[in-house]
Amino acid sequence: MGGHVLRRAATDHTPRRPVLPGQPISPFSVPIFRSIWLASMSSNFGGLVQAVGASWLMTTLSDSPQEVALVQASTALPIMFFSLAAGAIADNLDRRKVMLCAQIYMVVVSLLLAFFAWNDWLTPWGLLGFTFAIACGTALNNPAWQAAVGDMVPRNALPGAVALNSMGFNMARSVGPAIGGAIVAVAGAAGAFLTNALSYIGLIVVLLRWHPDRKPRTLPRERIDVAMAAGLRYVAMSPNLCIVLLRGCLFGAAAAAIPALMPIVARDLIVGGPLTYGILLGAFGIGAVGGALSSGRLRARFTTEGIVRIASVAMVLGAVGAGLSRTLILTLPALMLAGSGWVLALSTFNVTVQLSTPRWVVGRALSLYQMATFGGMAAGAWGFGAVAESHGVTLALLAAAALQAAGGVSGLVLPLPAGGDEDLEPLDNLGEPETAVPVHARSGPIVITIEHRVPEANIPAFVRAMNERRRILRRDGAQRWTLLRDLAETELWIERYHVATWLEYIRDRQRRTRADQENSQQIRALHIDGHTPRVHRMIERPVGSASSEHTPGGQEAGDPMTDPTRAN
Repeated sequence: MGGHVLRRAATDHTPRRPVLPGQPISPFSVPIFRSIWLASMSSNFGGLVQAVGASWLMTTLSDSPQEVALVQASTALPIMFFSLAAGAIADNLDRRKVMLCAQIYMVVVSLLLAFFAWNDWLTPWGLLGFTFAIACGTALNNPAWQAAVGDMVPRNALPGAVALNSMGFNMARSVGPAIGGAIVAVAGAAGAFLTNALSYIGLIVVLLRWHPDRKPRTLPRERIDVAMAAGLRYVAMSPNLCIVLLRGCLFGAAAAAIPALMPIVARDLIVGGPLTYGILLGAFGIGAVGGALSSGRLRARFTTEGIVRIASVAMVLGAVGAGLSRTLILTLPALMLAGSGWVLALSTFNVTVQLSTPRWVVGRALSLYQMATFGGMAAGAWGFGAVAESHGVTLALLAAAALQAAGGVSGLVLPLPAGGDEDLEPLDNLGEPETAVPVHARSGPIVITIEHRVPEANIPAFVRAMNERRRILRRDGAQRWTLLRDLAETELWIERYHVATWLEYIRDRQRRTRADQENSQQIRALHIDGHTPRVHRMIERPVGSASSEHTPGGQEAGDPMTDPTRAN
């Protein structure tokens, strides 16, 4: 019998996720999550000190509010440009090694930035180039870290883990910027950049000491370009994820104005220095910690959409307050309110994406969410920076508040999905089917036809169910899906679709989830009593091809499934 694609197993370094049923547990009960979370606190602290140094250094290098706002844009653009590739890497490679490479890269770039700043070699565009380069490391690291969280902790602890990640970042934000402002005031921007370089060491040490369980991999890794296309296809064919991405983009575009213009608020509206700027960022961070701490109680009382609406209201009030205030007494509570809305919305979006996506593609789904959100942030930082330059920072913040309100109202038309209602665990019974004709990984194209026998009364419901099946199969990689009705036998319907190779067919089968099985069961229930779907798996062969007679199943020389030296 043919079919040897699944019998050669490789290994993957992805950690096994503990299965702990019951009520939500504390993510801190998982040792590796606790260790990496604590180490990340140091890294987050250094990153915020670096952000203060870069933003304030730009105010000394340039008088243009737009160039100051571009510091925020330069940290968001790499996430928009490179996150999809980083997500594909996170889903296909050892996430621990990916995170290590990203951290070491950021150490090197941060040291170079500190060296250039110490020697006064930086120009506005040189500073933007360095901040862009550091953000490229962040873009590589984030999908691997966020996808690894879902592997470290059980599903019922995932919302808490995401909230703790946000809280950890914003705990650092609550004190980091103020300390960063003091470091800039005493040691200059070079001191802030050196502090950031040193902050990565703790996380590197933890990652070097972490030895996650190896999980067997039954199929070879996808090429990065193929994996990126699969991620794009999956999200594009998932309406719930599309809504999250759109809402995240709208929120990010409006929300970016506050951190992007905060140096101008400190310098022009409150007439302060780098320490004042650090205090403003600290207030924003304290509010974000409060938002993270309250997220669990809010999830128990409100829907996902309700939480994001509350966050939008908080951001609107914060932007209006910061734009109209001229004293710290009023600006600080406004920024605390904005910080709470910031973390509530972003952590809710993140959790919704993770709970709405199966593990095989979660890194790419998170990366696309980040691309949408941070792309919105980059556009918002640039756009509101331009408004601030031509019409003043107050008008720019009021315009951002108006856009934020519009984003909240959009929930009436595009409400967010609840997330977590579907069972996205993979089906265990969809291995490689046996074949009478020998086939190999590259055999193809493969054509699948499925016979359905449906009574006349069930046809409307059957067509609706098949429309959903079409979405599921196309989402997972099926091509040229069609539904045919036999003109001679009225109860006979033929479902037909193509996949490029036998390997891709097996890969697509392994992507089916228990939630998808509900659709299959619904279709089976609509069949004529005693009939079940009959599947035909066929391989296309050109007529008169001599080679097909000598290469059964279409095996090619150097097949990666039979030649280990050519495996990805």
